Amino acid sequence: MTAITCLALTAALAGCGKSGIAVPGELDVRTLDTGSYPVNRYTYDRNNGGKGATLEGIRMTAAVAPSDRIDPALNIGRGGAVLAGVDDVLNVSHLASAVKNVLVNRGFLAGFASSGSDREDVNDNPDPNGTTITTRVLRFPTTDAAKLAARELEDADFSVALNTNQKLTLPDYPDAYAHWRPGVPTIGVAMAHKDFVISLFILRPTADVQGLLSWTKKTLDAEVPVLDAFQATPADQIAQLPLDPDRLLARTLVADRDHRTVDPDKFAVFPANWLVLPSDDLKSWTKLVADTGADEMSVAEGSFVIRVRDAGAAGDLVTGMISNLQETSASAPDKVPDATCVHRSSDKKPSRCYIRYKQYVGVMDGANDAEAQKKAVAQYALLANSL
Repeated sequence: MTAITCLALTAALAGCGKSGIAVPGELDVRTLDTGSYPVNRYTYDRNNGGKGATLEGIRMTAAVAPSDRIDPALNIGRGGAVLAGVDDVLNVSHLASAVKNVLVNRGFLAGFASSGSDREDVNDNPDPNGTTITTRVLRFPTTDAAKLAARELEDADFSVALNTNQKLTLPDYPDAYAHWRPGVPTIGVAMAHKDFVISLFILRPTADVQGLLSWTKKTLDAEVPVLDAFQATPADQIAQLPLDPDRLLARTLVADRDHRTVDPDKFAVFPANWLVLPSDDLKSWTKLVADTGADEMSVAEGSFVIRVRDAGAAGDLVTGMISNLQETSASAPDKVPDATCVHRSSDKKPSRCYIRYKQYVGVMDGANDAEAQKKAVAQYALLANSL
């Protein structure tokens, strides 16, 4: 049965996918009103529609160390960004436009960037009175290409202010290229590591070159082991990466399943690190992810499904998320077990419901309680039908 047929039947019969068999001891989801949402078991086409670089960039979320691993004081996450192409490196991660030809000529494949600080942003920009570190990890086809790219990225960036920039060295990382502009409290770094280039931009409150070098060493000390632990997709297999290999997106509630393609903001599966990077308390979120064994999460139309170690960990994750986000209790939908609803600080989606089903946690937001509850009912039915 196609998704289009399913939606048509849903409108007529008030529930698609309700022909599933009830498991003893579980709610018979055929009795739930799931509205027009498709909730039958489903599998998306594995074809990524030419978005292999985007999928590898998403995977590389796990290749970047959250800033609190650099120093516990850097506990405020500023988020992360998938770098699926050269334009993303320049326009999203804000690497100097002078490096564009280097990225093109050396065959940039995919990347990821994240940033963290010890102070909240001021008007969406780093607080100049704080320490802010941006880490980019850029993938190239070979180790040799990465080595050439690191040197050339440094040369291109250095040349932006050729007469005032000064080159620096790091004794513990002799392969790292670094420079600063005396009197300016920033440092730029490029270092090849295997098939990657680690690109850093560090902002400090004062223009102290030794302090900048010290923070550079701490950043590389934290980043290199994380990058070593990352299992990169072989370069010749990136184009064939599947859209939804573990069917997590298929378990995530959407209004319409047709014409879906990977989009980091709207339709994707991330390593659980994605939960941590934008948080204003990296330590608490890192601990919550580790304690619950969360390993990946889906993003689809503003809904999320997070996979954790087991059913007990699912309850712990919900409790921890509500606590970390300081959400307040609200009414949950009738009949659905393991549902928790809250009110949250959001102008557009102030209502949220969490659904727990075995090792999965669904998170649904709504403009009001009724909308969030309606989504929660449908999400529960979809999770139950998907196993």
